[in-house]
Amino acid sequence: MADTYDSLLGVNRTTNQTSTANTSTQKKELDQESFLKLLTMQLSYQDPFKPVDNAQMLSQMTSMSTSQGISSLSTQMESLNSLMTSSQALQASALVGQNVLIPSNTGYLEKGENISGVIATGDGASNIKVTVKDESGQVVKEFSLEGDKKGNVAFEWDGKDKDGNLAKSGKYSIEAHGTVDGKSESMPALTYAKVESVTLGTSSNPSTLKLKGLGGIYLTDVLEIGGTSGKSTTTPDSTSKAVI
Repeated sequence: MADTYDSLLGVNRTTNQTSTANTSTQKKELDQESFLKLLTMQLSYQDPFKPVDNAQMLSQMTSMSTSQGISSLSTQMESLNSLMTSSQALQASALVGQNVLIPSNTGYLEKGENISGVIATGDGASNIKVTVKDESGQVVKEFSLEGDKKGNVAFEWDGKDKDGNLAKSGKYSIEAHGTVDGKSESMPALTYAKVESVTLGTSSNPSTLKLKGLGGIYLTDVLEIGGTSGKSTTTPDSTSKAVI
């Protein structure tokens, strides 16, 4: 009898444990159906001499509606974010083989080709002198952009050194100085680079462009798309980014 009784107790304990486990796995969120059940039960058990105030009931229903609205908005924003990421990835993939203007004065020269870009002169400058240096800092060539210039001024180095020989392939930096109000001032130089490949990003990490000879750059850092020729597709005075 003792064994049987203990066995029954064991069964009872197992049953209770199972019941407790099932209870603990129940959802803890209050959905609309559960809210309406609670509201109905509240109304059925209310004191007939002190009924629930209409304003209080309306406040409870409004709170539930607001909570659902926020949850729905969050879901829609996630879907929109995913759509924008896919759209950006598709547009970025079309940049392979294109030349883009980057916020750097360093360009990559392939022997027999050229390096182009723009000089940001701001409100204007005159007699702009462009200096091309190799990776060791040695001056390879100097040339001038005569006359008064304003805004973003396009330049192009033909890839030849000061003796007229073709420069070897590699990285070259561009420096520019111009005359402003009678004084010589340094001016930012930006170069074009060719896109070799695109690493598609996510909602938290932007897409990355691999530039020939220069490494990677975020798609969001691209200033302008210059096409396959490396020439600007916008007016020389434009300082805005191309739509990507």
